[in-house]
Amino acid sequence: MLNHNIKYLRQKHSLSQQELSEKLSIPRSSLSDYERGHTQVGLDVLIKLSEIFDIRIDDLLKTNVSHQQYEIARDHTLKVLAITVDTADRNLIDLVETKAAAGYLTSFTDPEYIKDLPKINFPNIPIGTYRGFEIQGDSMLPMESGTIVICHYLENIFDVKKNKTYVIISKGEGVVYKRVQPDFDNKRLLLFSDNDQYLPYDITFEEIEEIWQYYAHIGFNDIKKSFNYMLEEKLNSMQYTLNEVYKTIVSK
Repeated sequence: MLNHNIKYLRQKHSLSQQELSEKLSIPRSSLSDYERGHTQVGLDVLIKLSEIFDIRIDDLLKTNVSHQQYEIARDHTLKVLAITVDTADRNLIDLVETKAAAGYLTSFTDPEYIKDLPKINFPNIPIGTYRGFEIQGDSMLPMESGTIVICHYLENIFDVKKNKTYVIISKGEGVVYKRVQPDFDNKRLLLFSDNDQYLPYDITFEEIEEIWQYYAHIGFNDIKKSFNYMLEEKLNSMQYTLNEVYKTIVSK
């Protein structure tokens, strides 16, 4: 880990090889060899590196310190969460695109996976842990397919509020965005689509890996057009029902 950590810490602190070598009182060529893993680092240099970067020697030798930018949030009811923060300790928003959803289900606790997700920055967002999810399909109209839903991490499943919307991660259903009615007594959530063409279904607490509460969304379509489309769908559905009722009456 040492050569990787030296290079990472130098770049994180915006130091050139020349600048760091001067702080260490060694030739720049020696530092270059350290970063490439070609030369063993002496104890005196290790001590200076520890002091310059305010890091334990044990961490320099044994830990991939680049993973320190991935905090781990733990709680008693949900799973472990890897979170991206920048060098100023501000949370960045990891974006889970549709094409990445399958991989996310097996790797959401892996810092290596999370660091490779695209990052977005949402201005003036309150302090907290956020993630963006790209939704697909028409189950939550008028929110159209392709919309990015910015969500806040829910630490306790018992904080779920009735009729609020959430992104729910589970092995069985994958990544879904639904309106929720909690049944705390039976430890289940009833999930609804805003498009009533889709039937509700329930999911047990044990099946749930993560829950993210809706905060905001980024849309790329005309809202009025989306609303008109939803209205047209409802009218078509009503017309179909009336036709079926009429056929039943006539057949009698």
